[in-house]
Amino acid sequence: MASDDIWILGIHMTKFGKHPDKDTVDLAAEATRAALKDAGVTMKDMGILAAGNLMGGGGIGQMLQKQVGQTGIPVYNVANACATGATALRTAIMAVKAGEVKYGLAVGVEKLAGAGLLGAGGAAKKDGVTYEPSGRFGAVAPTDGRIGTQTMPGVFAQIGMEYGHKYGGTSFELFARISEKNHAHSTLNPLAAYTKKMSLDQIMNDVMIAYPNTRPMCSANCDGAAAAVVTNGETLKTLSPDQQRRAIKVSASILTTDPWQEACQVLPDVNTLTRNAATQAYEQAGVSPEDLDLVELHDCFATAELVHYDNLMLCEPGGAVDLFESGATWRDGRIPVNVSGGLESKGHPISATGIANIWEVCNHLRGEGGDRQIENAKVGLAHVIGLGSACGVHILEKAAA
Repeated sequence: MASDDIWILGIHMTKFGKHPDKDTVDLAAEATRAALKDAGVTMKDMGILAAGNLMGGGGIGQMLQKQVGQTGIPVYNVANACATGATALRTAIMAVKAGEVKYGLAVGVEKLAGAGLLGAGGAAKKDGVTYEPSGRFGAVAPTDGRIGTQTMPGVFAQIGMEYGHKYGGTSFELFARISEKNHAHSTLNPLAAYTKKMSLDQIMNDVMIAYPNTRPMCSANCDGAAAAVVTNGETLKTLSPDQQRRAIKVSASILTTDPWQEACQVLPDVNTLTRNAATQAYEQAGVSPEDLDLVELHDCFATAELVHYDNLMLCEPGGAVDLFESGATWRDGRIPVNVSGGLESKGHPISATGIANIWEVCNHLRGEGGDRQIENAKVGLAHVIGLGSACGVHILEKAAA
């Protein structure tokens, strides 16, 4: 292991779901203590803390310190939409890679249970006019930009429809079958917010949020936290054989935003910034999509998963439908996607998601995935999108024997 390599030494996510008896700091502390224990280190060893939380009003890092230990280290409070957790981790990685500290701690936490559908809003108001929610199809927003909606369900619904118009092969049933896959995967994940298998009929006949996404095809708002401890290769060499064996190499850590484009500067381009991040990540890691043994991608909606097959280059351009139809993205397929159940089942406590996706990949690379273990997994990719825009892609590799 090279001295400047970055390794995840410890990582943990809490059970996602409803936690009425715990506040934001409690959840963050639970994930932090467990990640430190998993790493075999203490808070005293940490040289930097990067903490993400969007809904708590700021300062989560300092509040967390009061429960897990105030050691005088620098704290970075991070907010980057749904990419907040991945951004916190990247902040810690950069500090370790720069040689400023030996260990870095990243935490993401959110309390969202009962918050309603993320990004759907209620009545929208513009220029003095109120746009009321329109029945089972969710909120109607003022039209603005190329895609023509300001709500997340609308944006991702239309991105999926646009992909179908461009390449063909999509249908309401196809998108519902992607959700069916993820709900089936969730039954093997005891930490998921929802672990109920759902039939295709149940999914298709549930409440329509933004066509073609019904309620089970949307990310589940919930409470939860995730935390990770990172270190460099030089420090890892000084640790125990067991710590070295369980450490997971961060072969690539990439964060992108939208590039300028002539078409539209109003709405996020989740396709281009993801493809740019994936391209950079594969180059940095020295691997190709064919080398991946599993992928945890940001399926905030079923339509998003389909387009990200293409954006992450898991298939040829325009080949996302064929990839899914081949069965490749199921747990027993060639390139399993969202074996955790994805955001649709595992849940989406916004700031925790970026680290939680990485936790899932790390579990499989360590051979600790339990009933859902992907056998002989050596390389995995974690992806997260934050509308605004931000995209985080991390490629992770199992430690060499």
